[in-house]
Amino acid sequence: MVNFTRVTALAATTILGASLTAEAATLRLNHNNPPEHPVHISMQIMADRVAELTDGDVKIRIYPNGQLGTQRESMELVQNCSLEMARSNASELEAFEESYSALNLPYIFQSEEHFNDVITGEIGADILNASSEQGFRGVAFYTEGARSFYGDRAINSPADLKGMKVRVQPSPSAIRMVELLGGNPTPISWGELYSALQQGVVDGAENNPTALTTARHGEVAKHFSLDEHTMIPSVVVISSCAYDALTDDQRTALRQAALESMEAHRKSWNAASDAAIEEAQKELGVTVHTVEKAPFVEAVLPMHEEVAAKSEKLADLIARIKAAVN
Repeated sequence: MVNFTRVTALAATTILGASLTAEAATLRLNHNNPPEHPVHISMQIMADRVAELTDGDVKIRIYPNGQLGTQRESMELVQNCSLEMARSNASELEAFEESYSALNLPYIFQSEEHFNDVITGEIGADILNASSEQGFRGVAFYTEGARSFYGDRAINSPADLKGMKVRVQPSPSAIRMVELLGGNPTPISWGELYSALQQGVVDGAENNPTALTTARHGEVAKHFSLDEHTMIPSVVVISSCAYDALTDDQRTALRQAALESMEAHRKSWNAASDAAIEEAQKELGVTVHTVEKAPFVEAVLPMHEEVAAKSEKLADLIARIKAAVN
């Protein structure tokens, strides 16, 4: 059977074309959020800054709302050099590079400061560079805050998740986490989630508060429970073909632009998240629940040992992340 969505995405990349030489480069960056989303705004900061640093020789052209394909399709296009850049997240990227699994463990980060220290430091750099042999490498992490459960009911304890159909990303970590909490993990693409919630295909999902507003999920999911189980960053990646075609100076400029945009994003994210909670409550009628986290932590703690047992590299990363607490 022909995957017409994938064919369309491939055709789009061919029609649009890309200027990519050692002297100048136009890098197309596809992602599945709307232009008003904080991550899109931060990626535009990166694009503006890299153009400035390279006197216009490197340009990043951003395509929001999955114009060039779904998140998964974008990664495949990046790997086969049909697309220069994409925004994914650590959850989906673990299928391409195991190092990202360490970031996806529930409750591995003790605080927002701990999370920021990891993604902006040596550990974060090691993870971004780990996929160079898989056809791409990471460019930037963008925090998307803590993820929590939301849906047609309050989730005050793991018992409330028993038998509940919960949309998860196509990630082994996300699936295992929901299983340990007693729920029924149901992988569904982001673009299909609104209708899945509306039609009862799933009973709930898990994400950060902006999902309630920018994706309008608060219209069809009236309970948001702040269990804050994971802090999974967005990740901007670049294909090895595109990266290798850049000069050393252009690569340096790209890294600098990425770091600067990460700093700007970190400052703006919390304000956007707080605003989303307020809007969801006041305008969409969502009830926000504060929960006791200890039972959730206890239920998912076995995942840390399970993931560490998969490889020495993962065991080392997990140990380093836990040791990075100030």
